[in-house]
Amino acid sequence: MNKISGLIRLMRPINCAMMGFAVFVGAVLANPQFFSFDWLGILYGFVTGFTLTAASMSINDYYDRSIDAINEPSRPIPSGLVSAREALAFVFVLSAIGFVFAFITNILCLLVAIFSWIVVVTYVTVGKRSGLPGNFLVSTCVAIPFIYGSIASVNQVRLSVLLFALMAFLSNTGREITKGIVDVKGDKAEGVKTLAVRYGKKNAAVVASLFYVSAVSLTPLPWVLSLVSFWFFPIVLVTDIGLVASSALLINDSSRESARRIKKMVLLWLLIGLVAYVFGVFK
Repeated sequence: MNKISGLIRLMRPINCAMMGFAVFVGAVLANPQFFSFDWLGILYGFVTGFTLTAASMSINDYYDRSIDAINEPSRPIPSGLVSAREALAFVFVLSAIGFVFAFITNILCLLVAIFSWIVVVTYVTVGKRSGLPGNFLVSTCVAIPFIYGSIASVNQVRLSVLLFALMAFLSNTGREITKGIVDVKGDKAEGVKTLAVRYGKKNAAVVASLFYVSAVSLTPLPWVLSLVSFWFFPIVLVTDIGLVASSALLINDSSRESARRIKKMVLLWLLIGLVAYVFGVFK
């Protein structure tokens, strides 16, 4: 049971479910007409998003095992719940499942899935130690599921989907920088050049906040372009207020404990933003 629990924790199921849901959101944004939905294709897309995210989380922990031994010793690999070899085998199984479901959706989806996986591998092998460029690679992976959902639904990428993918990219970059504040001790020991390591926690907090606020500044565009209904605004306002408040809190207190709390809060604001877009397609 401990082994199974360790593998589940390695996957980060909540993050995986969010990425699977992001595929659904991308599909809904691209085609709000539910009666014409290819529900089976969207289900396959959810599975692809879920499993490839789980694979990326697992391979990240595999490469981070020495850093996590300092920063997060209770995680599955450094705690001994899952061995490094088992984690790597788990990555291959999850990746294979994701690629199979992408292939049976359509070839373009498979190509997007492969591109996403290349970005993940580039990040964990090369980009992680680069700081901000590495943050951009992670955010690219977060934005891709929306694009994937649009392709799975209508075989093209709609403007509404691109806008939300950009918002997700910006807000997640802020979150990645915030995570760098949490992991300063281990990152410094391993030579990872995050903004927090290179320029200090306070400066990193300011930059993270700029990305959060940039994402917020884009939220009126879907309304201006008549891409969403009135129902979008009351819900996305919660996300906007949450991100602005989180930015203020982070700048006011850029300690490790504060950054850890805020990175979790931001995940909630992003989830509410997803819901806002889903409701916004109903006109």
